[in-house]
Amino acid sequence: MLNDIVTGLGGVGLFLLGMEIMTDALRQVAGRGLRQALGRLTASPLRGAAAGAVATAVIQSSTAVSLITIGAVGAGILGFGASLGVLYGANIGTTMTGWIVMVLGLKLKLGTLALPLLFLAAMLILLGRDRVARAGRGLAGFCLLFIGLDMMQAATGGLGAWLSPEVLPGDGWGGRLLLVLIGAAIVALIQSSSTALALVLVLLGAGALGFAQAAALVIGFNMGTTATGLLASLGGGRAMRMTALANLLFNIGTAAMAFPLLDLVTPLLHGAWPGGDDQTALVLFHTGFNLVGAAVFLPLTEHFAALVARLVPERPVPLAKGLDRRLLADEGAALDAAQAVADRLRHKLFAALAQALGPEGDLRALSSVTVQGREAVAALGTFLSQVRIAPDRSHEAARHAALLHQIDHFQRLLERCEQRDRLAALRQETRLAREVAAVAAALRQDRVRPRLAGLIERRSRRYRRGVLLQEHAGLVAVTEVFERTDALRWLVRVTDHAARLSQHAREGR
Repeated sequence: MLNDIVTGLGGVGLFLLGMEIMTDALRQVAGRGLRQALGRLTASPLRGAAAGAVATAVIQSSTAVSLITIGAVGAGILGFGASLGVLYGANIGTTMTGWIVMVLGLKLKLGTLALPLLFLAAMLILLGRDRVARAGRGLAGFCLLFIGLDMMQAATGGLGAWLSPEVLPGDGWGGRLLLVLIGAAIVALIQSSSTALALVLVLLGAGALGFAQAAALVIGFNMGTTATGLLASLGGGRAMRMTALANLLFNIGTAAMAFPLLDLVTPLLHGAWPGGDDQTALVLFHTGFNLVGAAVFLPLTEHFAALVARLVPERPVPLAKGLDRRLLADEGAALDAAQAVADRLRHKLFAALAQALGPEGDLRALSSVTVQGREAVAALGTFLSQVRIAPDRSHEAARHAALLHQIDHFQRLLERCEQRDRLAALRQETRLAREVAAVAAALRQDRVRPRLAGLIERRSRRYRRGVLLQEHAGLVAVTEVFERTDALRWLVRVTDHAARLSQHAREGR
């Protein structure tokens, strides 16, 4: 008995490890293209659902797709309404894992073939680099899936003596509801609905579970997958929290539709496939109720989005919100979140500077954003130091470098913002009114370009020569010359840092 328990636990562990390794390798291959595709293919909820289903089938993790989607919403790449279709599709795409496990693992029994393939995968990892090593990790994860599945099947032979449908909560509605909650708790704990589904398929084949009990657990698995997204959204803005809540409500709604239909669909599922066994019927049930859920919610997406918006009220978001360590598992999502924070800080800082340079000379916003800005820049630097990018990911490396450049210019610009005497001197110099007004307008519209910085630089040289000539003629005191030229140099530097910030932000996106 103890040997069977140890073997079963080892099989579950190998399956979990295999899913993690394979998903990570596939995510690294598809990560950048996936985010770009989500941005392009979500013009309508239906197209978003198709994109979400394909993406989840490719990287074999609805949790990963949900996290990428939540991160993309927080970064402004996806709108909230567009993200809903992706979440619907992710639930459909994740059912592909059940088919892979059932057909390749339980029917064709590829566990034995996986052993020599695991040796090949190890050689690719040890001897290859970059893409070859990544392919080896993906193959290793795939092999571990089926080796773990074989171990789980071997363990169920001995476990059948004490684990049976009678041991679990009864087949009544109360028992089934309890099993739904147990299923949700299991997946929230192990963070893999695919592993939980594989174990249920094995137990179902061994007769340790009844079909209705297994189906109730699978309904709970769907709900448990939302736990990671909810946790990831806690540190984010309103759009991220809305997306995570919508994912939870969608899964609860789908479960509420599937749960009452268990007795009705059981004979239909067993008769829909030649040989109608319980395992095939369970995978059909998993795919079917997710398809029905998406079909019901798709026409109601606009109303559903409005409901979620009412449930998640707006609240002030600190500048560094969204830099969640859980996003570090996906370098693209982490860079999206970092760029979103940088954009938010740039907008606030530019607006505050525009107010200070404007006719009213209001410094209150500038004082506030200077303090918040230093905290946000420090948090941004710490977060980016933890982002790990593979050597062959040149696009992500370039984005990372652009964000580091932004941090540098933020620090320099924040130092300038503390030099209030330069601001006062600028506003008193009427001959610079046009230049000051032009910079303020560009800052207000977030359209500071290198051309404007060059124009301010050229005009500053002419102005400096004029002030020096005035000093030679005795029209201006030496101290006043320094005050004016320092103030002018301040304007040139501020314009230059602002222009470079905008340029590096475009590169970072």
